[in-house]
Amino acid sequence: MRIVRVLGLLIGLGASVAAGQQAGSSAPASPAGTPPAPTKVFDVGPDVKAPELLPTEWEVMATDTCKGEKDGKVTLSLVVDAGGVPRDITPVHPDGSTLEKMALRVVGPDRFKPGAREDQPVAVNWAVEVSIHGCFASKEDGAGATSTVFRLTAQPVQTFGPLPPPENAGQSGGAGAVESGSSPGLDRVGGKVTPPVVLKSAEPEFTDEARFKGIQGICMISVIVNAEGKPLNPRVVKSLDPGLDLKAIEAIKKFRFKPALREGVPVSVMITVAVNFRLYP
Repeated sequence: MRIVRVLGLLIGLGASVAAGQQAGSSAPASPAGTPPAPTKVFDVGPDVKAPELLPTEWEVMATDTCKGEKDGKVTLSLVVDAGGVPRDITPVHPDGSTLEKMALRVVGPDRFKPGAREDQPVAVNWAVEVSIHGCFASKEDGAGATSTVFRLTAQPVQTFGPLPPPENAGQSGGAGAVESGSSPGLDRVGGKVTPPVVLKSAEPEFTDEARFKGIQGICMISVIVNAEGKPLNPRVVKSLDPGLDLKAIEAIKKFRFKPALREGVPVSVMITVAVNFRLYP
């Protein structure tokens, strides 16, 4: 199920970014002493309920009071932790644009009814497409200095849902094999987009139980490699063993890549990594 709610804010341009201006006092404040995000993150499925955004409204500007209208959509990946707080908010196709900065500031203060598994709150992998309508306006500070800000002209719409698995997730490969996938907002390896290159890898560890049972084989993990070469949102798309699946994810999180490139510019892509567990005499 896709969940849609609305909110908005004010963002500044240039070296500094202006803080959001709320309509009334409905925007939630960041809780003090918030605990770190859980280490185990679930995907929404039959036994895991999706998070639900708690509605918030922000101040918007009338279109006749500013100029240079700018509209667009930005897709972000995130984790909604067991306390309903968004973590690890990352553009899936980063470009440093005004719309991207606005989308990050829109989602940052969000608060959710957290996802649940067996009626217990859990951390959940999630994604959001933020639709933004805004324009540029002049703002004067107390000293009389004028700056340009980008302001919302309508409440931005947030459409939530899981990141879909890569198209070829069911294929298997050799140890450490990497395959390209696709997802809305991500580039696809091929043509003008070169694949990411592993610069640093990590050997997955066996669990005592898997070693005792003699379990071995390949676990397939889909992961977004962002424009900085960091792996984000690793997810199991072909399971081997629950314990080994978690060990595979732990290993993938330690990987570092030379990012994918589109005409020399780093871009985010989704790939599938085959993690090979082998027992040797």
